[in-house]
Amino acid sequence: MTNPAERLVDLLDLERIEVNIFRGLSPDESLQRVFGGQVAGQALVAAGRTTDGDRPVHSLHAYFLRPGMPGVPIVYQVERVRDGRSFTTRRVVAVQQGRTIFNLTASFHQSEPGFEHQVPMPKVPEPESLPRLGDAIREHLGELPEALRRMERRQAFDIRYVEPLRWTAEELAGAEPRSGVWMRAVGPLGDDPLVHTCALTYASDMTLLDAVRIPIEPLWGPRGFDMASLDHAMWFHQPFRADEWFLYQQESPIATGARGLARGQIFNRDGALLVSVMQEGLFRPHRRPETQV
Repeated sequence: MTNPAERLVDLLDLERIEVNIFRGLSPDESLQRVFGGQVAGQALVAAGRTTDGDRPVHSLHAYFLRPGMPGVPIVYQVERVRDGRSFTTRRVVAVQQGRTIFNLTASFHQSEPGFEHQVPMPKVPEPESLPRLGDAIREHLGELPEALRRMERRQAFDIRYVEPLRWTAEELAGAEPRSGVWMRAVGPLGDDPLVHTCALTYASDMTLLDAVRIPIEPLWGPRGFDMASLDHAMWFHQPFRADEWFLYQQESPIATGARGLARGQIFNRDGALLVSVMQEGLFRPHRRPETQV
């Protein structure tokens, strides 16, 4: 497979090795650790594959406990916590080489009518009027470094920042801790709603902590901080397709104690609020080698 969207679908197609146990691939890439969105997306697939399929997921809450090792399969153990009249609950533990690296609790809700309201979608430029992420970086750097070229070739999502990327101290001065991006899968993802939900879960971890980082340093410049996702929560409000444009609005209400909190809202092009997201991340200045313990 050469299409990154096809590779993403393949990545989310877990092998069932027991009734409640699944195994997921972990690409052997030049990364220090497995991408957190991959683990969250695969864990949600495992949870969803143990339900009868007529109840879409409405929320998930997860913790990243240890970094995953690229190239090593991850085993997902599912606990069938509850099968009620309206709600189904699953708990998933991700294990790699005998160690728990991640856990997730997901709740599935049978669709039913109720009252409705939502906040309006912000007014932003249309995605077609904005440069692709790689082109926006090339405009500043002239040519992408090899690491970014590899990332661009394997990237399953087209990402377009609503605001121009900031590169200098002058541009960063006074920048508010918020960011917005248009995203969609770079190719079709099929028609399984669970695949689209898990693909968007994968994508939701890609840029959310941008909102914390923006006042500190350029998003795509040299990184002066150790960054890692600590936990992740999502609430799914309405059906969607991850291979159609969605707007991901992100902001950070606070950063303190080497941690930053970010929250996001995901809208479709018609302005419907699809998903709400919260995440806390580690933001620790690089330690000098002689001070590391």
